[in-house]
Amino acid sequence: MKKYLSTIALVCLCLVSCGVGKQQNDVQDESIISGYVRDDTGKAVQNVVVSDGVSVTLSDANGYYQMPYDRASGRFVFVSTPSGYRNSSFRGEHCYYQDLTADKKTYDFTVVKNPLDDNIHHPVVFADPQISDTLDLVPFAQRVEDMKEHVAGFKDKEYTFGICLGDIVGWQHPLYPRISGKLDEVGIDIRYVMGNHDMTNYGRSFETSFTEYEKFFGPAYYSFNVGKVHYVVLDDNFYVGRDYFYIGYLDEVQLAWLEKDLSYVPKDHKLVLCMHIPTTQGKEDRDRFRYDIIGDNLCNKPAFYRMISDWDALILSGHMHTNTNFVIGGPRGEESLMEHNIGGFCGTWWCGSVCVDGCPPGYKVYTFHGSEAQWYYKGCGYSPEYQAKCYFDHEDYPGLAVVHVWDVDPAWKIEYWEDGKKVCDMERFSGKDPVAKAEFADPSQYKIPWVTCFPSPNLFKAPYNPQADKHSVKITDRFGKIYILED
Repeated sequence: MKKYLSTIALVCLCLVSCGVGKQQNDVQDESIISGYVRDDTGKAVQNVVVSDGVSVTLSDANGYYQMPYDRASGRFVFVSTPSGYRNSSFRGEHCYYQDLTADKKTYDFTVVKNPLDDNIHHPVVFADPQISDTLDLVPFAQRVEDMKEHVAGFKDKEYTFGICLGDIVGWQHPLYPRISGKLDEVGIDIRYVMGNHDMTNYGRSFETSFTEYEKFFGPAYYSFNVGKVHYVVLDDNFYVGRDYFYIGYLDEVQLAWLEKDLSYVPKDHKLVLCMHIPTTQGKEDRDRFRYDIIGDNLCNKPAFYRMISDWDALILSGHMHTNTNFVIGGPRGEESLMEHNIGGFCGTWWCGSVCVDGCPPGYKVYTFHGSEAQWYYKGCGYSPEYQAKCYFDHEDYPGLAVVHVWDVDPAWKIEYWEDGKKVCDMERFSGKDPVAKAEFADPSQYKIPWVTCFPSPNLFKAPYNPQADKHSVKITDRFGKIYILED
């Protein structure tokens, strides 16, 4: 027996010395990636979240991290840019991600210290540039210039960056370089979100739909931090494997990653979730599932809402080319979850002068002080004071004073006055903006045949007295700013 055991030991020793044991270790090592996170002076940066889109880990005191990576789902390794550092570019020396390759096991990252205190910062958020041909680049450049001029006053004093909420192109992926190059002229860091018009269509599955987007912009989902705000970018455009069709849906790979990512986020930080397709169109679709709008809202939103319920959260979305704010609420309070669905930067696919709901094409400017936020919608070509328009005894609304307040939410107050006296608080209703209705009455004059006017839920009405000499509307937003509109 002893002789038999000695023989086995000798054979094992020979196998190890011949490389069999080493080969097993190499197989194990092949599933591990590692690297260092340092700042631009070469100093190690601790507690930086690093991920391959499946696994999530932290850098240690030496800036070192290691983690298993997923050969099936992992396409990139990326850092969640920490607070106090600038939002890394999606290309260049300080890119926040790298392609995962089979023959590379080490991925080092450099994060750049932010010279500004990002505890106060300004995200400039816009949706749906949707450039479909080079002709669209001309009006696009004009609106980019509007953004550049508007942020010039505060981008050098407090940290300002941009977020594009998807539909960067209208399926014309070769235009990505020209669009991002023009946006670079604004002079701020810009993060990108994938939209349904950024999908690679006619593939056989959802997993083929983000190919062209990721070739240029990198991961379709990721996160980053600014001050006391944790930003998450998600791809909720779920391609169903038929032609160009999609639904609003977050797959399990993203949800599992999000769960891990959020485990590193303090509960007193604000959570801002950026996606293209909105989670909701209103309370009705939150109360019951609706097949008729599965391409215009997040089908599996109940699970998503539960995942983020521990934080004070704000969802930013696009897709609809309308401007609507939803107070969703949650266990932390009525306003612990809100969604801002932001009007199209292209307006109505670069047709007409307004979006489909009648609001001006534009972007939203936020100011975060720690985890507290304020915001306003900025129409391109207009002053920030332009927040509404009135129709007094209009042919579409005879006998009524009607005002369209495109960035309204339940905390705003809309009052109707005549001859210097308050008549009433105006009644909110859903209706068509007369300008949009007139502009899109004949779609044959535009290059897009499906152009039409959508009703807006942001209209308010009151009985109009033609005998009064002066008619006015007083608007007080949720932050106490007052706007007066008169006939």
